Amino acid sequence: MFQYKVIEKKYAQAILTQIRDKNIRQVEFRKGLVRLGRVLGLEIVEDFETEEKLVETPLGVTYRGVKIKDFENVCIITVLRAAWPLTEGLVKVFYSARQGVVAARRVEEKGMHDTEFDIEINYVKIPTINNDNIVIISDVMVATGSTLVAVLKELLERGKAKRYYIASTISTPAAIEKLRKLTEETGINLKLYTIAIDPELNNKGYIVPGLGDAGDRAFGT
Repeated sequence: MFQYKVIEKKYAQAILTQIRDKNIRQVEFRKGLVRLGRVLGLEIVEDFETEEKLVETPLGVTYRGVKIKDFENVCIITVLRAAWPLTEGLVKVFYSARQGVVAARRVEEKGMHDTEFDIEINYVKIPTINNDNIVIISDVMVATGSTLVAVLKELLERGKAKRYYIASTISTPAAIEKLRKLTEETGINLKLYTIAIDPELNNKGYIVPGLGDAGDRAFGT
């Protein structure tokens, strides 16, 4: 099953507007991604189920509260390198999450063909994943969807999780359709959370209006 949700809250949209600005400083761009990571984390956790939890307050009163199911079973996978600040924000919400990384790059020298890039995965270091886990993939820009499809296939070879979430700032209709097809092929439960869906890609596969190269803007060229 595939679903997607656009976070339209005023705070999120204001931060996204700030980091779209080509004149914003590198450090402020990174801080913006951290803030959006926290927003995405708070939205994703709302999708988790809860159960009743009883606690005793310092006044000796029993309080009927809630516990978030699967909160301790979260694993965050960062797609290097641009997503590091986004993950920093996610971890402020999912503070007990295990973490892993995947280094993946478009083989841009071969060009884009029908919104497809060849993807080269150079490094994978992730915790053990089983069917009790909730996997959150942190990826700033979901442009063609080629990278995420390759990453998800790599993860599935190492174990299938209970649910998968994608935390992103900007996505495209082309990527959404590609992810939908992947869920039909694999049967995974996948939900994309994004701050915006931009309408198009240029001939180099960059999102328009987009952010430009998020990795370069966050960490330098």
